[in-house]
Formats: sequence, structure tokens, C-alpha cells
Amino acid sequence: MCERPKLTYFKGRGRGESIRWLFAAAGVEFDEDFLESRESYEKLIKDGDLLFQQVPLVEMDGMKLVQTKAIQRYIAGKHNLYGKDLKEQVLIDMYVEGADDLMLLIIPLGFLPPDQREKQIQVMLEKANTRYFPVYEKVLKDHGQNFLVGNKLSWADVHLFEAILMVEEKKASVLSAFPLLQAYKERISKIPTIAKFLEPGSKRKPPPDDVYVKTVNTVFKRI
Repeated sequence: MCERPKLTYFKGRGRGESIRWLFAAAGVEFDEDFLESRESYEKLIKDGDLLFQQVPLVEMDGMKLVQTKAIQRYIAGKHNLYGKDLKEQVLIDMYVEGADDLMLLIIPLGFLPPDQREKQIQVMLEKANTRYFPVYEKVLKDHGQNFLVGNKLSWADVHLFEAILMVEEKKASVLSAFPLLQAYKERISKIPTIAKFLEPGSKRKPPPDDVYVKTVNTVFKRI
């Protein structure tokens, strides 16, 4: 029997949450090892587990994988979430990168002072409404299918769905001008593996709080 994959990361979202989402969407059970001290981080480096001295780290299939996109691409490819050919794969990559750009406007919010945080939220919402969501609305219209690529769930759908939920945490009505995205979000939320991950008690993490921010800063010697 194969060992379950293990994710080593902080007990919070950050760059690890999208990996959790992808495992969950694929129906893969995984274990977690939470990074909570500078000493544990330094041990990972000393033991040669972190190729570029960065987390997240995923151990699976006899490998120790680092770099978030490489990890996600491997999981997606292994579990049939990465398209049927190169043309579908490049579309998936494009849509993932776009959603990722949007998410990167949100992930650092917990580390900003309150006044800067509010300004950054407004910048993020403006870009979501004018740069990112119009693109995905058009993709859904032009493609005419239930999913972004082909007619089956892919990494792109999982990543965009995660991004939508993150933006909605800052403004619940953000999709009001995008009817196709509203319907798309509803469809994706009903996929059994996705619905399970949305339930209380899953490995999904809440928005960052002061404890998470302090832990990250301590581990990386930012304070």
C-alpha cells in the first residue's frame, strides 16, 4: 500500500492552500506536518529536504517536491486534472497563472498594517472586476462548456474556484456583474470532492489570523 502524500507547511493558507485544494479535488487523502518553529525549518534545510530553502514541501511517490507550481502540476497530471494534450495544458496553465496573480494580491494581506491592508483590498477588488473576472466570464461564454478547458474538471477550475472564494471573503457581491461566473461557481461547488472540502472539519484553512502571521514571521526571522 502506498504511503499517503504529506504536505509540510504552516497551519494556514499561504502558498500551501492551493496544494490542499488540488489534493482535495482529486479525492486524495494526505497528511500534514505543520511548520511551527525556526528550528524545525532549519532542520529541513540541514537534512536537504528543501531544495531552495523554501516551503511548501510535498513528499509523495518517493520524492520530496518543492516549488508550488511544480507540485501542483505533478498532482494535476497524476490525477487527470491537467488536460488531454499540450493545447489543453497550456490553456490550463494560462488560466491558473491568471487566477494565481489575483490570489497573490490577497495572500499577503495579513502581513500588512491595517491602513495598507484596506488600500490593498481596494486595489485587489478593482483588478478582480476589471482585469481578471471579465476574462474568465468571456472564456466561459466563448467555450460554451461547464468548465474552463475541455468539458471536465481541471486544475484551472480548482484554482479559479479557490480564487473566487478568496475574493468573496473581502466582498461577497463581487460576482454580481458576472452571471456566467456565478453559475460556474455554483456548479463547481457541487462537485462531490469540492463539496466535501468545503465542509467543516476538512483540511481547508481559514483566513490568516495573528497567530499564523506571528508563526510565519518567527520561522523566517522577520521579527
